[in-house]
Amino acid sequence: MASTTAASAATAEARPRRARKPKKLGQFQGRDRTVFLIMVTIPTILHVGLVWVPTLASIILSFTDWKGIRFSDLNWVGFENYDQIFTVFDKMFFQALINNTVLLVFLFIGPTIFGMFLAYLLDKNIRGTRVYQSVFYTPVVLSLAVVGFMWQSVIYSTENGLATELFGGGEPIDWIGNQDFLIPFSDNYGISKNFIAILVAIAWRHTGYIMVLYLAGLKSVDNSLKEAASLDGCNEWQSFRHVVFPTLKPINVVISVITVIEALRAFDIIFVLNTPRKTEVLSILTTNNLLGEGGGNVGRGSAYATILFLLCLGFVIWYVTNHYRRTQEGAES
Repeated sequence: MASTTAASAATAEARPRRARKPKKLGQFQGRDRTVFLIMVTIPTILHVGLVWVPTLASIILSFTDWKGIRFSDLNWVGFENYDQIFTVFDKMFFQALINNTVLLVFLFIGPTIFGMFLAYLLDKNIRGTRVYQSVFYTPVVLSLAVVGFMWQSVIYSTENGLATELFGGGEPIDWIGNQDFLIPFSDNYGISKNFIAILVAIAWRHTGYIMVLYLAGLKSVDNSLKEAASLDGCNEWQSFRHVVFPTLKPINVVISVITVIEALRAFDIIFVLNTPRKTEVLSILTTNNLLGEGGGNVGRGSAYATILFLLCLGFVIWYVTNHYRRTQEGAES
C-alpha cells in the first residue's frame, strides 16, 4: 500500500505542471474606464448635438416652407426651394457662386503664394525675423468683424481713408459701393470692383495665417537635404522646387483644405461691410433668407445652407481619403 502511494506521488511529480494562463489585463480598469467613457461620451454628445443634429435638421427643413415662427405653419414642399434658387433667384445664386469661386482662386494665387514667399524669407533668419513674424501674423489674431470695421473706416473711407488718400488723387472714392463689373462675364454676371476691394481685405488677414503654417513646415525640413542640393549645383530656386517643396506635401494638403473651406464659408468681413450689392456669397444668401424681416424663409435659407454643406463636404472627403491613403502607404512601407 505504501509502495503504491509512493509510486503515485512520483508519477504526479514527473507529470509536467500546467502553467497558469496569466489574466488578460484590460487597457482600462476600474476608475480609469469610467474616466475614459466620460471623456469620450461627453464630447461625442456635444459634437452630435451641436453639429450633426442642426445639419440634418437644415437638410430636412430645406424641403419645407417653414418661416421659423410656428411649427404648425411648416409644410412639406419637396424640391420647390431648390427649384426657386436655380430659376427665380438664379441671378443671386450664380453671382454668389461666382464670387465664392473667385475668392477660392484668389486665395490660392494671392495669399497662399505670398504667404509661402514670406515664410521662405523668414526661415532664412534675417535680422528682425521675430518682428516681421509678429507684424504679418497680427491680423490673424484679430476677429474677422474687427478686420471688416478697420478696412471700412480706416482704409476704404470714402472721404479720408488711406486708400482714398493714396489712389484717389484728392477725389472721394466709394470703394465698397462701386458695383460696376471690373471683369464682366455677361450683362448680369462678373467680378465687381467692390468685390475686388473686399478680396484685398481678406488677403490681408489670410496671408499671415498661411505664412505661419509654411514657416512651421520649413522648420521641419532637414538641412542636410538643402546642403546636398547645393553640393549638386542647384541654385536657390532649383533647391526649393525639387527638394524643399516636395517635403511640404502634408502642409500643402492642409493649406488646400483650409483655403477651400475659408473661401466657401466667407461671411464676416462682407457682412460687416453691410453686404454691398454684387458682393454676396453663399453664406450671405443663407443668412439673409434665414433672418428676413417678420420671420425669414427658413426653408429656402436651409436649401442654400445644404448646397454650401455639399460643396464643403466634397473637399472634406477628398482630404480624409488622401490622408487615409497616405497613412496606409506609410504603414505598408
